Amino acid sequence: MNRTLKIALAQQDFLVGDLAGNRQRILYLAHEARDIYQADIIVFPELCLTGYPPEDLLLRGGFIRDCENEIELIQSELHGITAVIGCPVEQRGKLYNSAIVIRDGVQFGRYDKQNLPNYSVFDEKRYFSAGRKACVIGTPSGRVGITLCEDIWVNGPVEQAVEAGAQVILNLNASPYHMDKVEERFVTVGRQARVNDVPVVYVNLVGGQDELVFDGGSFVIDAAGETVLTAPVFTESLELVEFNLVDDRLVPVPGRIVPRMDRLESIYTAIVSGVRDYVQKNGFKGAVIGLSGGIDSALTLAIASDALGAENVEAVLMPSRYTHDMSNEDAVQQCEVLGVHHQVIPIEPMFQSFLDALQDSFSGMPVDTTEENIQARCRGIILMAISNKQGRIVLTTGNKSEMAVGYATLYGDMAGGYAAIKDVPKMLVYALANWRNQDGVVIPQRVIDRPPSAELAPDQKDEDSLPPYELLDAILEHYVEHDRGIDEIEAEGFDRETVARVIRMVDLNEYKRKQAAPGVRITRRAFGRDRRYPITSGYRHNA
Repeated sequence: MNRTLKIALAQQDFLVGDLAGNRQRILYLAHEARDIYQADIIVFPELCLTGYPPEDLLLRGGFIRDCENEIELIQSELHGITAVIGCPVEQRGKLYNSAIVIRDGVQFGRYDKQNLPNYSVFDEKRYFSAGRKACVIGTPSGRVGITLCEDIWVNGPVEQAVEAGAQVILNLNASPYHMDKVEERFVTVGRQARVNDVPVVYVNLVGGQDELVFDGGSFVIDAAGETVLTAPVFTESLELVEFNLVDDRLVPVPGRIVPRMDRLESIYTAIVSGVRDYVQKNGFKGAVIGLSGGIDSALTLAIASDALGAENVEAVLMPSRYTHDMSNEDAVQQCEVLGVHHQVIPIEPMFQSFLDALQDSFSGMPVDTTEENIQARCRGIILMAISNKQGRIVLTTGNKSEMAVGYATLYGDMAGGYAAIKDVPKMLVYALANWRNQDGVVIPQRVIDRPPSAELAPDQKDEDSLPPYELLDAILEHYVEHDRGIDEIEAEGFDRETVARVIRMVDLNEYKRKQAAPGVRITRRAFGRDRRYPITSGYRHNA
């Protein structure tokens, strides 16, 4: 019996639906792990063949048959190393989220995921049937058990594998990022390792997929629950861990430990990763941003520049009759610092044309938010026109606080293809702006310090229409993130009337959010996949 076992962790970005490309990547990495690292086993993330989540592609019979064909090609070309590959498997009319084990043209093991998550952003029960059995494979150095993602978050599957003889657990994951998720993984996996007295190899997907960002951060934990190896986050990596056979136990040899990012760095990097992958994977030539001189567009511009390169970003200043000179000055300054090309297109002629055309329709009616929204829609038309001509996507600039209460204009500032800070509350916007400025000021300090304003009316400020953002964000966290009602939020020390007002704004603007561009998810409860409320509803909270 060999005294060592070398396992490669393939933390990679697999494009959803690109079956042939993903197959080629699997083979390339397997051969690299074999030839360069002399690995015995290579472990890939969950559903690496399809990318995650494949969603309703899984309902297409042709897609499943294509997956089967790609697996056959992998089997025929993979030699000299054992590969553990995540893929869908159909058997007797049921579809399973599986990990298959291949070596030298033979598939000699398969594990079907037992615990199918059906909460938050996950809906695996829509597609898959649950497995029931452990999968333990023998190697010349020992016995290896396999689990898939959610299986390690609950009791049962790891214990089952250990009872079947597993001396180490290989856990394949597609675990998306949200704030503080990294620590949760270490705590959970560490507990499973200690309770079951078995080391765990945790391999995670990396890369952006629509709203989701997978942060990688693969790791190895020993049987005592101690971390012995970590991979970097938000980047592809091929790591190697070596196990020594000691008294019939596989003991991992300590490897490199990558320092963890602090909270703000990880949030910012997640957003940058999400923007970069969405733009590049969907074939856009770059991004267009309406730059107002306010904090939200300023942060979005910095993110886009970091994600795509300044040369691939176009900033458009669209001043109105209400725009302050300092807003234009600050916007231009930021473009110059970042090296982003900008142009200035005043909206006054367009706005006046609309007012003239609507003069009869508006006769006898006072000026209100209608005129403000027309200005925002003028800007949306300009940005979408430039987008169409240049092949660049419009990045919207609204934050989570605004999206929550409907402080945004449909077909105006909401017009665009992707929303970089859609899931970032307003106070976190400020924190991220200050964090980004630590390595050199790219967002003018005046932009951060000024009271926020849409500048669509004389001397307008956001707090004319909304509670102070510190208060608003706190109430929204209770209501949106934790589903607490008026009584519960009031009990936390908030004014009941203010809470009722905020809740009413949130409820009334569901129709706007349903039409909003997708954006990077960084919280536990983003507007999108994991918060599904009816637009038409007769339910009202007691005020």
